[in-house]
Amino acid sequence: MRTLLIIVPFFIALYLGRIILPYVFLVCFKKRLFDPVDKRKVHTQRIPRLGGVAFAPVQCFLMTLAVVVFYKYNFVDLSINTEEVLPMFLLLICGLVMLFLVGIGDDLVGISYKWKFGVQLFVATLFPLSGLWINDLYGVFFITCIPAYVGMPLTVLVVILIINAVNLIDGLDGLCSGLIAVGCLVLGVMFLLQHAYLHAMFAFITAGVLIPFFYFNVFGINKRRHRIFMGDTGSLTLGLSIAFLAISFAMNNAAIKPFYEGAIVAAFSVLIVPVMDVLRVMFVRYRTGKPLFMPDRSHIHHKLLDLGLSHHASMLSIVGFAAFFAIFNSIMVNYISNNIVLLWDVALWGGLHLALNKVESMRAAKRMHELLRAQNKMKNIENKKLNLQDMTLKNLQLENVR
Repeated sequence: MRTLLIIVPFFIALYLGRIILPYVFLVCFKKRLFDPVDKRKVHTQRIPRLGGVAFAPVQCFLMTLAVVVFYKYNFVDLSINTEEVLPMFLLLICGLVMLFLVGIGDDLVGISYKWKFGVQLFVATLFPLSGLWINDLYGVFFITCIPAYVGMPLTVLVVILIINAVNLIDGLDGLCSGLIAVGCLVLGVMFLLQHAYLHAMFAFITAGVLIPFFYFNVFGINKRRHRIFMGDTGSLTLGLSIAFLAISFAMNNAAIKPFYEGAIVAAFSVLIVPVMDVLRVMFVRYRTGKPLFMPDRSHIHHKLLDLGLSHHASMLSIVGFAAFFAIFNSIMVNYISNNIVLLWDVALWGGLHLALNKVESMRAAKRMHELLRAQNKMKNIENKKLNLQDMTLKNLQLENVR
């Protein structure tokens, strides 16, 4: 019964997203609210960019309605410590509203990164304020419990990192929404298994509202092939949502869920792809002397596109890789050490990029070889022309002498 009452909001969110997004597209089209086209973007057409305005309102509305139904009217007993858990959700809603407003402002008129970072910093501090912070590493790096003066700042940094990682990975149709939907479904199932019903409900609501957006973003509307982007409004709020779910699962707090030794690895495994990708990109920019926050084409989806994969193939490859990490880690932490699982993750991620770099270097060498062949061929043609001209000139000189 409890599981059914958590699945119902998922389908309501899916339905609301399905009926809201076409109206958002219509408004964007009438007001000419399109995503700009430049050399860094992979699209060449004008596409609306406010699809993310459907996410946070649906999330906040359904979570508030569910809490009222479950607690005010005693519709069902979820056996949750309200005093501990409810403040976390209340401040989550506050953070979603703030990032929602900042995202709309950035999508419509543009906001400087300093202002966006300031709001992200404030929103991240709401996590420790609500009682939600990373208080146990479960043996990762051979560290277990960590004090509040370490865990609270660490949580703020992790939240900011996740928000920006999700924002930066949004560079390909269906990629960001696919990654977050997979992550929410995996975390939702894990929360259900741990009897954390409110968190599971929020995870399924988020996944539900993302499914219709994924369809519109990737396949368009019917046969007219109209598409829509989520914009910063969507990526910022989704980043906060998945950060809330991951940190909630990772926290060692009996009010949220029972103790689970593999919690932190299982929780953050759904974020390995976006977080590791943004860390790699920042490192490459730092090593090459480029500005850390200057957009470029060094993300993993750009590398796959440059290797010749189609948009859909690149997106499905990355989402599939993220799903593998999430499922693999959540299973393996039950049998082996957290540190060994993390080492496998780093090895797999590093091996993937080494393979991509190898293929890219081979293709570059092949292109260089073909270019040299073309240049040599052109030189031969030019030499033949010169020889022909010389012979013609000599013949003319001989004729003049005669």
